Amino acid sequence: EVSSMILSELAPLVSAQHGVFYSITSESDGPVLRLQAGYGYEERKHLSTSFRMGEGLVGQCAKEKQRILLTDVPGDYVKINSGLGESPPLNIIVLPVLFEGVVRAVVELASFSPFSVTHQAFLDQITESIGLVLNTIEADTLTENLLKQSQSQSEELRSQQEELSESNEDLGRQAKLLAEQNIEAEKKNQEVEESKRLVEEKAGQLAVSSKYKSEFIANMSHELRTPLNSLLILAQQLEDNPDKNMTDTQVEYASVIHSSGQELLELLNSILDLAKAESGTVTVELAELPIGQLCSGLLREFDHVAKAKGLDYSIDIAPGSPEGIVTDPQRVRQILKNLLSNSFKFTERGEVHVQVGQADRGWSRETTSLAGASSVMAIAVRDTGIGIDEAQQRRIFEAFAQGDGTTARLYGGTGLGLSISRELVGLLGGEITVASTPGQGSTFTVYLPSDGPAAGLRGGTPDSATRALQPEGAAVAPTNGSLASPESIQTARSESNGRDTSAAEQSPKVSALEGTKILLVDDDFRNIFALSALLERGHADVVVAESGADAIAILKQTPDIDIVLMDIMMPVMDGYATIRAIREINRFKTLPVIAVTGKVMAGERKRCIDAGATDYVPKPIDTADLLGVLRPWLPDAQPAA
Repeated sequence: EVSSMILSELAPLVSAQHGVFYSITSESDGPVLRLQAGYGYEERKHLSTSFRMGEGLVGQCAKEKQRILLTDVPGDYVKINSGLGESPPLNIIVLPVLFEGVVRAVVELASFSPFSVTHQAFLDQITESIGLVLNTIEADTLTENLLKQSQSQSEELRSQQEELSESNEDLGRQAKLLAEQNIEAEKKNQEVEESKRLVEEKAGQLAVSSKYKSEFIANMSHELRTPLNSLLILAQQLEDNPDKNMTDTQVEYASVIHSSGQELLELLNSILDLAKAESGTVTVELAELPIGQLCSGLLREFDHVAKAKGLDYSIDIAPGSPEGIVTDPQRVRQILKNLLSNSFKFTERGEVHVQVGQADRGWSRETTSLAGASSVMAIAVRDTGIGIDEAQQRRIFEAFAQGDGTTARLYGGTGLGLSISRELVGLLGGEITVASTPGQGSTFTVYLPSDGPAAGLRGGTPDSATRALQPEGAAVAPTNGSLASPESIQTARSESNGRDTSAAEQSPKVSALEGTKILLVDDDFRNIFALSALLERGHADVVVAESGADAIAILKQTPDIDIVLMDIMMPVMDGYATIRAIREINRFKTLPVIAVTGKVMAGERKRCIDAGATDYVPKPIDTADLLGVLRPWLPDAQPAA
């Protein structure tokens, strides 16, 4: 509007009939003059409306900052037209508009008459004023824009200040809340620290209690096994009646004494089993367990029980069942023997049946090792016994729990068997379930992963060769006459719930001891009396030492000792120290030393072997087991083929 007004006022003053006004703008590639207004101007397509510095007369005028005057303009250059007609101008003047030497605009005027000197002088002066006006307008516009921008920024700042104030208030509230929370957290931390201290204190007390418990159980085991050892050995000898000088009634008395002692031993073993299971010291030894062999062994072992009670007894293997599974064979046999013992115990008529086959359901979701197994083997022991009601089913797997705990119950027992079985099944990565109806019978099902327990459940190590849940068995030493290493000794003792008949038949007789000189080292006269009686019955030459020091002295004085039976728990110099002292004497490096001890907790056998023992026999001593251990070291023993 300003440029148009300028042309409207300026053109008549100098008798110009045509004019244009170009303002200069800055662009990225340099200043450009653009058409802003016209006076009597008609826009034509072939003419540009913008010029750079030096382009055309407009650009040249701006570049040189000097006016350009054209006279005698050709007729086809430009036309000045009106409603009555048109005619070319004769003169054109191009004027730079400057302010402080800087081009602000360019004005081009055309006239029919020449621009006089007066006109030119006037135009030079007026363009200076126009430059001042343009600069003032530009400055005012800039000021107005800055004012608007400032007002906008002020408004924004005020808004931000309000927001900041609100934020500060929020921060203040949050800081207060945080301070309160810090105080509360500090209290909680103190409570946690106190709880942690109490837990650690309790843990320490439990550790001490557990240690005392383990020591008590180990000592109790030893103290109970020591008199049991004498009782069972002497009762067995009386029952055998080797001199045939006892009546049938007296033999029966001895048999009852021996049987009662065995029951007491089984009770002691059950208590030890539970203690080991609860303490987490049980380990597994994975191996291939042939299903057919397992079933035939169970069938043979309990067949006489079934016949004695008049019960039908059978084992079926479902078609398509695998020939074997990876598990701990000894543990599985122990579990199934316990279940079968219970079934026969609580079944007066009918049958006991074992069903073996693969399963795809039946266990709980929590047993992840079964859910992730490639296949699951189910072994179900079903009977037609007294059954268990629903309330009792929920507690029979607890330690010492029994289906009938009243004083008038028909069946005895400690209630440990199922608890131990559950612990063992869990250790093998499986699960045991029960389904029962009172008066109709019960079914106990053991689910086991066919490919063994998950890695996290496995406990088998070289040290776990000890029998963790059974009294550690006697071992058979090599028959080549050299001292046995722990690796070369293999368990030969039958399991506590029954002996394989064929194995028993192969055991040597007491008479095989004839001519053998045996050093018996024990501080308990009952053990000395019982073992001496057993060994002398086989015509062995028994030399007795009541302490470790006496044993070493006797060995030095009696070089023809064939075998040493060494008690472990002795005062002053125990069996471990005595064995080590014997091994330090060169001529006794390979002397067979059999550890005889009532200590049967896991690892005891290895401890004896590490001390230098040739072999290990737990108390109470089974005659056949002892003879089996002694056999390789008897003077007339033949080297193995």
